[in-house]
Amino acid sequence: MNHPTDSARRARELNRIRRLGYRLFPGDAFSYILHMRPAEWPIMAAHTALGYFLAVGFHASELAATWPDALFGLVIWVIFLNGGTLAINTAYDRDTGDIGYLVAPPDPPRRLAAFSIALMAAGQALAFLLPPGFTVAYAICFVLSLLYSVPPIRLKAVAGADWIINMWGFGTLTPFAGWATTGQPLENWAALVFLAFCPLFAALYPLTQLYQLEVDRERGDRTLALMLGMRRSLQVAIFSVILAFAGLAAGAILAPANRLWPLLILACAAWLAVLGPWYARRDSMSPEQHQRGMYLALHAWAVTDIAVLLCFAFR
Repeated sequence: MNHPTDSARRARELNRIRRLGYRLFPGDAFSYILHMRPAEWPIMAAHTALGYFLAVGFHASELAATWPDALFGLVIWVIFLNGGTLAINTAYDRDTGDIGYLVAPPDPPRRLAAFSIALMAAGQALAFLLPPGFTVAYAICFVLSLLYSVPPIRLKAVAGADWIINMWGFGTLTPFAGWATTGQPLENWAALVFLAFCPLFAALYPLTQLYQLEVDRERGDRTLALMLGMRRSLQVAIFSVILAFAGLAAGAILAPANRLWPLLILACAAWLAVLGPWYARRDSMSPEQHQRGMYLALHAWAVTDIAVLLCFAFR
C-alpha cells in the first residue's frame, strides 16, 4: 500500500497535464480544478448543446442570432454548475481512490466545499442574464446538487433519491437548458425527447455504481445499486433503455418529418449490445471490468445523442 506522501506525489505527477497544472497553479489551486473533473465536461457540454441544436436546427440565420447566448449558457451550465456539483460531491465523500473521470485524485483541498458552493452561486447569478427557462432550470439543479451531496440531508446516500435527482437533473433538465438559452417556447415533440432522456439516465446511473459497490458499502452509503443488487440493477437498466427509446419514438412521430429516424434503432441496439453481455457475465466480472462497462454505456449514450441530433435537428 502506498504511503500518503506517495499517493499525493502520484496525484501531482501522474501525467504531463498534471505536472504542468501544478507548476502553473501552485499549492492546491490546481487540485480545485481537478476536482471539478474537466474530463467529464465534454460529455456534459455535448448533452447540453443537443438541446440547443434541437431548438434552432442547422439554419445559418438562427445559429448566427443565438450562438452567443448558447455559448454563454454552455459555460455556465458545464463549468459553474456541473463542475461545482462534482467538486462538492468530492468535498463530502472524501474520495481517496479513483472516481469517475478522475484517476488518482489529489487530496480534497480544505476549502473545496466552500469553493464549490461559491462557484455554483456565481453561476446562478450569471444565469439571470439568460432567458427565464434557463435561469429556472439552473436554480432547480443548484438546489438538487446541494441536497444530493451536503449533510445532513445528503440524498446521495438514500437509495432511490440519488437516482431520481440524477435522472431529472442530467437526463432531462440538461438538454432543456440548451434549448432554453434560445428563449423559444418548448414544442411538444421536444418535450417528449427531453423526457425520454430521463429513463435513459435512469438506465445509466446504476451502471456508474456497480464497480464501487464494496467502497459504497464500507462508507455506509445506501446507493441504488446496493439496494437493487447487481442483477436487478442491470435489469432496471435494460427496461429503462427500452422505455427511453419508446419515448424518443413518440417524439419522432410528432416531430417534423425526418427520414433519419432509423438511427434511433441503431442507438438502441448500441445500448443492448453493451447491457446484454454485461448482464450475462455480471457475476464473473471484476470491479475494473464493471468500470469498463460503465464507460461503454457512456459511449452508447454519445451514440444516442448523435442519433437524436441527426433525427430531430435536420428538419
